[in-house]
Amino acid sequence: MNQKIQSLRPFIGSKGFDRSQAFYKELGFEETILSPGFSVFQRDGFSFYLQDAYVKDWNENTMLFVEVSDVEKCYAWLQGLELDKKYEGVQLKPIRRESWGAECFLLDPSGVLLHFGQFNKS
Repeated sequence: MNQKIQSLRPFIGSKGFDRSQAFYKELGFEETILSPGFSVFQRDGFSFYLQDAYVKDWNENTMLFVEVSDVEKCYAWLQGLELDKKYEGVQLKPIRRESWGAECFLLDPSGVLLHFGQFNKS
């Protein structure tokens, strides 16, 4: 390919579009509505599409890795949001340390698994 990639935006589904919109806004993403049931969410120069479409096998097999600069601070911030008390199905899993770094996990209201991870410094 002789073109510079400008962005890479995954599409994720939602089970209850309004609920998913609110969830991602609480994570600090800004929403731009593109059409009914279809939005782009952006934060810090990164973005993804959220659509009002739910396919159980698709959602429950979708994962997004979000690299953060400090996984400890990120996890504490996520705990403070108490998203599991506000959104049915949301789960926050503690930090897990691996040979490559560390990550915590957040299951969104539709079954999409978000990995918040920090790589070891080389």
